[in-house]
Amino acid sequence: MRLLQLTLLILLLLMTGCQSKTILLGNPETPYPPVREPLVGDILHLPTGIYVTAAAMYDQASRAQVVYVGETHDNPASHRLQVDILQALAASNPGKVSLAMEMFTPEQQPGLDRWVAGQLAEKEFLKDVDWLSNWRMNFALYRDLLTFCRDRQIPILALNANKDLQKKVSRTPFAELTTEEQQLLPELDHSDPYQRAMVEAVFSDHKMGQTMLDGFQRVQTLWDETMAQNLADYLKKVAPDHQVMVVAGGNHVRYGYGIPRRLFRRLPVSYLLIGSVEIDIPEDKQDRLMNINKPDYPMPPYHFVTFTEYEDLPNPGVKLGIMLDKADGGLVVKGVVPGSVAEKAGILKEDLLTWMDNIELKEPFDLIYELQQMAIGAKISLTLLRGEETLTLPVEFTEAEPKHQNMGMKQGKK
Repeated sequence: MRLLQLTLLILLLLMTGCQSKTILLGNPETPYPPVREPLVGDILHLPTGIYVTAAAMYDQASRAQVVYVGETHDNPASHRLQVDILQALAASNPGKVSLAMEMFTPEQQPGLDRWVAGQLAEKEFLKDVDWLSNWRMNFALYRDLLTFCRDRQIPILALNANKDLQKKVSRTPFAELTTEEQQLLPELDHSDPYQRAMVEAVFSDHKMGQTMLDGFQRVQTLWDETMAQNLADYLKKVAPDHQVMVVAGGNHVRYGYGIPRRLFRRLPVSYLLIGSVEIDIPEDKQDRLMNINKPDYPMPPYHFVTFTEYEDLPNPGVKLGIMLDKADGGLVVKGVVPGSVAEKAGILKEDLLTWMDNIELKEPFDLIYELQQMAIGAKISLTLLRGEETLTLPVEFTEAEPKHQNMGMKQGKK
């Protein structure tokens, strides 16, 4: 007995000694560096460092119950990837696939259901879900994905948190919310160090104080936990062989600490992480990127990553160059951009726009939607009231005047 005890003690000491001398090899985010630099169109399996075909990636996706696809919101290449993956899932598992989207909240679910059922035309759908206020990105980026769902009767699940609750949480610590507001919250894990590190890194590129940092951290947690909870509730209702593809911004998916880990805490189902990285970024898009020192993480950001160009929409529509508010009888012009198409056409501040060609203008979306369907060279007529006078002005779109927002992330030197 004593000999056995002595032997166990020696083994324990040896094991302890070995542990104290552990050496970390390589980079945990890319444990096997690929044999060459990636090219646009390449797909890399990050855990092994092996380039694969799209078919191989789709095959792996067909085996997971949840497939997360992280996107760069304003890059059409990200959205083509989503369509390609959803088409592959629908082909391999017909009738047993759903799409879950960060871009919608449960209040918009009835509109999504009517869209999938074919009961709404595109403009009616976008009005029904108040797309312009709730997401604001050009719908052309998501048109193919949502149209595929409608054509194939693929259910679309609204994932995100209520907008009013988001605003309240951004300004108010969780403990200071009212009892009624706290009852609206999902189960929250505030302790994830990887999420906190990313939030702090993003804020390092902005001149913002601790209060705003804490507010954004709360909102980020609310987003991820709500989306995980809504996804868990949905998965509990469908068959075990039903698949869900989740589309969300990269920071909700990348490294798995956002939605994926929070869903797994609630419901341990199989999942796959797919994302994209822009390696060809034109000069005119450099200002879309944030210059941050990204934290080092002890795991790959995705299982599969596709390498893309940072593209523009081929048909982004046109812009007048005016600021509008809804008013009695039409849309009131609150400002005109110098040098814009509107200024050249003679539109003035405080003009009341009432018609565009034969379309009555009751809310800003009536005008914005139509402009997004046009291309440079298009011509329209705008009817407006200027004081007591009714005018009809011809407008020609000689330039699109595109605007964009910072959506990507540029990694700084470490």
